[in-house]
Amino acid sequence: MGQSAVTGAVATCTFGAAPSTLSFLPITRVTIEGRPAGTITDIAPMVNVPPFGMCMSMSNPTVAAATSAALGVLTPMPCVPTIAGPWAPGAARTMIGGKPALVSGSTCNCAFGGMISMTMTGAVRTTAS
Repeated sequence: MGQSAVTGAVATCTFGAAPSTLSFLPITRVTIEGRPAGTITDIAPMVNVPPFGMCMSMSNPTVAAATSAALGVLTPMPCVPTIAGPWAPGAARTMIGGKPALVSGSTCNCAFGGMISMTMTGAVRTTAS
C-alpha cells in the first residue's frame, strides 16, 4: 500500500540536476484531493514528466557530444526525459481507467540510464493498495 501520486508530485532522476514536478492529465476524471491522479502509463516526456534541469549521463548523445567537444570534461546538457517503460510497481488493487494507480515507491527508467523516482507523491491523506 502506498500514497497515490497526483499532479504536483515531485520526482528526481539520478542523472538530473534538479527535481521536477509531475503532471497528469484529467483524462480519467479521477481526482484525489482535487488533483488528477496518475497511472503507471503516465510517462510522456514534457507532458507528464518535465525535464530535470541538466542531464549528466554520458549515454545521452547531447551530453556525450558536448563532453567530447570539451576534450573529455563532463558537460551537462538540457534534460529531455526519454522514458523507457511504465512506472513500476503500481498499486496492487487500485485501478484508474483500467490501469494501476501510480503510488509512492514507483520508479521508471530513462533510456539514457537514469532512474526516476518520486520524492513526494503530492497526495498527503490518501493511500491506494
